Amino acid sequence: MLRIHELRIQIPPEGTEAADRDRRDAKIRKKAAGLLHVPASRITGLHILRHGIDARKKPLLYDVYTVDVSLNAETEMRILAQNRMPRGVEKSVTKPGFSVPQCASLRVKDRPVIVGAGPAGLFCALTLAEAGVLPILLERGDDTAQRDAAIDRFREGGALDPESNIQFGMGGAGTYSDGKLYTGIKDPDGTCGRVLETLVTLGAPEDILYEAHPHIGTDVLRTVMTAMRARLEKLGVEIRFRTRLDDLEFDSSGALCAVKTSGGEFAAKKLVLATGHSARDTMESLYRRGIVMEQKAFAVGFRVAHPQVWIDQAQYGRKAGETLPPAVYKLTTTSPDGRGVYSFCMCPGGRIVNASSEQGMLCVNGMSERARDGAFANSAIVTQITPDDYRDTGHPLEGMQFQREMERRAFRAGDGRIPVMMYGEFASRSGIGGSSGRVFSGELPDPSEAFAAGYQPADLTGILPDTLAGTILSAMRIFGDRIRGYDDPRTLFAGVESRTSSPVRIPRNGDGTAPGHAGIYPCGEGAGYAGGITSAAVDGIRTAGKLIAGYAAP
Repeated sequence: MLRIHELRIQIPPEGTEAADRDRRDAKIRKKAAGLLHVPASRITGLHILRHGIDARKKPLLYDVYTVDVSLNAETEMRILAQNRMPRGVEKSVTKPGFSVPQCASLRVKDRPVIVGAGPAGLFCALTLAEAGVLPILLERGDDTAQRDAAIDRFREGGALDPESNIQFGMGGAGTYSDGKLYTGIKDPDGTCGRVLETLVTLGAPEDILYEAHPHIGTDVLRTVMTAMRARLEKLGVEIRFRTRLDDLEFDSSGALCAVKTSGGEFAAKKLVLATGHSARDTMESLYRRGIVMEQKAFAVGFRVAHPQVWIDQAQYGRKAGETLPPAVYKLTTTSPDGRGVYSFCMCPGGRIVNASSEQGMLCVNGMSERARDGAFANSAIVTQITPDDYRDTGHPLEGMQFQREMERRAFRAGDGRIPVMMYGEFASRSGIGGSSGRVFSGELPDPSEAFAAGYQPADLTGILPDTLAGTILSAMRIFGDRIRGYDDPRTLFAGVESRTSSPVRIPRNGDGTAPGHAGIYPCGEGAGYAGGITSAAVDGIRTAGKLIAGYAAP
């Protein structure tokens, strides 16, 4: 098998009918055959490893593939024997895939407890169950259908359910975002591939295995989570919804002996803390119980929204449509004071959602469905926060309180609804400098189409500290130089984006346990070891491996 890198196929001009899978593969075979100087009929197999879009010479655009092609043995040997291989062609080497460790023969009697049914907790539970260890999975929120109902009630003006909302419930916060699966973590053992392949078997689209910016879409991801629950329960995992971790009990040596939950108390010797980044009451309870924690850097800012056609035109030099997906972007810069500013969780064709989980506080997030066919693109524009920005007493949870204060301000600004302000007005009223932006020629759709829940025109000045707001304003002008229309004064600002990651880290020993507490395994985003669906799932798998090694130890 041969691997071809940078196989480029020009994308048809606007208005040309989109190619179906068969025609796409036929084009790839023809292009590959030309590069290899063989008839297309000699290619007996084709596997796409990666796909992206090259728009550097817009409006001339290219699909760019990395593919493995199979040929008969004689043809492949002849190509490999050449003194000079065709450019970008090499012999394909298959890396060993991830394998689930086994310990069913150990007959584990003390079932481990996993707290949190987000990506980390779910993949930890799945890995343990496939290895023969059947955990108990606790989730403070609801299963998918009940969670959908709670979120719908809230969006329609009902009361916030602090136990079941966009942050809490089956699948975690990512279920109601976009299902973005891109990650920059290293994957020497194929664990990332394991995550993606598992999601595909549960109903996710196959293209997440090779797209440069893979995403599932919140509509599809909810059905994937239903399938995940069914698989876990079939394996023997016990899932307890509406069960919040309230307290822990330790013996005289510091080892875990019991957990107290909203559904009762029971014995436990091993506990995975996969709480996610928003279970603040749980973190406070853990801190009171002596779990070591430390402050951690994170980021805060606003979610910004532009008409998707503006982003398409700027990125592609033409409209998206049947031949092109809605355009994405990634922006980053450094402010004059050295603080990083960047786009986060960019949602093409998406909507801004009220992602609150505590009464009297408000935070926002973005979501897209699989089609990404909404009128607006949105993304968080956030700036880095270090402990020096909020440190007062040195308490490990100070960053969490910093988040809460901004969310209280946002709640008051919008009177409980998402507070929204145009960028130009924010820049002129902030009193801290910044350009009012350059007008883009396009029209602005109905702003209501940018939101999945009620919003309120409001004054956003004062939600962020002036230093942070000024940093974001200076970055908007820079981003406007890179994406035409980005700093248009009509750009919508919504606040506050405060849950980019956990402001706390729970240290881990080499065996994955928390210092001083045998049997406690911090895991995923809430413990400070992940930053998205894929990285959290990977950390869950690796944490499961630590537990299995502990069970296997004499």
